[in-house]
Amino acid sequence: MFIRTSRGIVVVAAAVLLTACATTVQPVYNVSQSPIVAKVRTSDDVSKAIIRAGSGLGWQMVPDRPGHMVGTLKVRAHVAVVDIDYNPKAYSIKYRESSNLNYDGTNIHRNYNGWIQNLDKQIQVQLSTL
Repeated sequence: MFIRTSRGIVVVAAAVLLTACATTVQPVYNVSQSPIVAKVRTSDDVSKAIIRAGSGLGWQMVPDRPGHMVGTLKVRAHVAVVDIDYNPKAYSIKYRESSNLNYDGTNIHRNYNGWIQNLDKQIQVQLSTL
């Protein structure tokens, strides 16, 4: 009787663990052409707002050409890299690469999506101060 109960507990524990692991990945969240409603005069204004927003959240933002920058976030052993395209009317944040975030071509660790959503919100906050 004890052996059957033990096996049952092990099976239930394994099922719970597998369910928990399955929910740690989600489809990659991208921001596509988010409109800028603030009174922005130039792409340089948008660039500065993105850099301020990212820096406040621990992102390293590197402009590499007009209207584009690369954002990198390092959290412990995890790294997320995004492409950010922008102009005075809209911006986009798109997945570029990562390490230790279980990216499989479509899905990624759910923390990545939270980081992108926080970055998006902070960019909007910074743009609203212009």
